[in-house]
Amino acid sequence: MSTPFDPQQAMADARHEFGEHGGVNMSIEASTTFTVMTPDMMPEIFEGLHGPDDGGCYLYGRHFNPTVYVLGRMVAAMECAEAGYCAASGLAAIAAVIIQRCGGGGTVVSSNTLYGGTWALLSEYLPKNCNVQTSFVDIQDLDAVEDAMKNGAKILYTESLSNPTLRAANIPALAEIAHKYDAMLVVDNTFTPMMVSPMQLGADVVVHSATKFLSGASDVIAGVICASQEFINELMDLHLGSLMLLGPTMDPLVAFRLSLRLPHLAARMKEHSYRAMEFARRLQKMDLDVTYPGLESHQDHALFTSQLNQEYGYGGLFTLDMGSEKKAFALLNHLQNEGQFGYMAVSLGYFDTLMSCSGASTSSELSEEALQEAGISPGLVRFSIGLTGGIEQRWKQMEEAISHANSVCC
Repeated sequence: MSTPFDPQQAMADARHEFGEHGGVNMSIEASTTFTVMTPDMMPEIFEGLHGPDDGGCYLYGRHFNPTVYVLGRMVAAMECAEAGYCAASGLAAIAAVIIQRCGGGGTVVSSNTLYGGTWALLSEYLPKNCNVQTSFVDIQDLDAVEDAMKNGAKILYTESLSNPTLRAANIPALAEIAHKYDAMLVVDNTFTPMMVSPMQLGADVVVHSATKFLSGASDVIAGVICASQEFINELMDLHLGSLMLLGPTMDPLVAFRLSLRLPHLAARMKEHSYRAMEFARRLQKMDLDVTYPGLESHQDHALFTSQLNQEYGYGGLFTLDMGSEKKAFALLNHLQNEGQFGYMAVSLGYFDTLMSCSGASTSSELSEEALQEAGISPGLVRFSIGLTGGIEQRWKQMEEAISHANSVCC
């Protein structure tokens, strides 16, 4: 019987970089350009004959930077990928992957429930500027997915847990469909680091907005791509690589800061998950419309459970549908401005609670029709539960805010 994959152990095993003078943390390499010891080495680097994986030679910070390179290896180990490299944002990582595979006339089949920025990229920017067309489908409807794939799509794209509806993708089934049509399954794993290992389930590429849980402090914008060594090399090719030539370069200072936080990620995800489960259970007991994949009532609970690395829980996000935008706004206003429960802000994965009305914020790029198809109602509030404060203190603030919203909006 094989040992289950442990992302925490895999990342720990990959963390063997010492600082330049033997420090326990890796060094920050702030140089934009790198010297060669002999004149003949430079043309060989430009020809791709020498690099970080074959001789340790670096050329220019937009190509490879040692600090950024090591961070990519750490996240790749966590995701059980052969290789990884980092970008300036999650959206830069997503765009680089899609343009590399589909630019100039390829097609994508994508989940119709996505982060608003990704939806805008696929539905508006890429068709206009890169001749990349996307078919949006209900990712839970595997027959619809397969029908869409028959048109020759090069990428099947999904989020492991959809933003903001928290529906689970059936990654093994989607991988089987994608590979049947010689396509690449790309999974955005931003919501579920440590918890879900898409590469272990058949995905070809995993992307992250490292701005979120990987950081945990909402102080950097960052993205990561994990894939085969071949595909990472393709992205970094001097002549045709999307990461290389479009220039979404991660700053080495950002990479260093993230490298100090990844060792804490497992502990943070467990606590986020514990608190989210506790709130979801209590809200459900109040007969409120709460969605959380850890609840047995969640329509994808069994599927999501089957794909989990169990010890990290079901994640730090839940939603509460208040029934109307007016009532959602009243709840949010009271939670922030009266109860100090958290902050009305986009993003997630912060150590304090972040909350927003998705249809009016992170999903606002979607058209009214697209919002309806995605199941994003006007009163849907997304919570990224934080780690601060006692649970009982926070729960009292939540109860008071719900009571207030019901009293002013009934």
